[in-house]
Amino acid sequence: MRFLSKTVLILGAVAMIACGDKKEEKEDKITIGDGNSPKTETTTKEASSSSDAADADVVEVSIEGNDQMRFNKDEIKVKAGQTVRLTLKHVGEMEKSVMGHNWVLLTQGTVINEFGQKAVQAKDNDYIPEGTDAVIAHTKMIGGGEEVTIEFEAPAAGEYDFICSFPGHYSVMKGKFIVE
Repeated sequence: MRFLSKTVLILGAVAMIACGDKKEEKEDKITIGDGNSPKTETTTKEASSSSDAADADVVEVSIEGNDQMRFNKDEIKVKAGQTVRLTLKHVGEMEKSVMGHNWVLLTQGTVINEFGQKAVQAKDNDYIPEGTDAVIAHTKMIGGGEEVTIEFEAPAAGEYDFICSFPGHYSVMKGKFIVE
């Protein structure tokens, strides 16, 4: 009997410790697609129940670039004023000098081809032209197997372009960043 009550006491303590640091799953939805058949990707992250209110205005976005000069998403939707935590993953194998990728969010009205031509001259600045006012946010340039995360505030409601500014990539590695 004495053994049984010690076991129950120990199990009760373990249960209280396990329940005291309770975590819950939170889902953020990101609409993606080709415009004809939008899909919703759900990313699940673990959040402490006390920080749910703080994380309510943070949206996690993950986008991949590959050795075939393609992003895996051509549309991202967020809400105005939301904090965007964007992770760019280079799922290819080629080096940054050969097949580097970055993610660049352009201001409305920026002509992609003109920006891309200026970016070619900015190799030492990860192909982001110095002093430009055409960029809202951008990652650094990364190579195969690398990833980078940035955080920024979503701009005003509207439609914005995102690109990879590595020379020649902007013509195919692009998409729409839609702020609702």
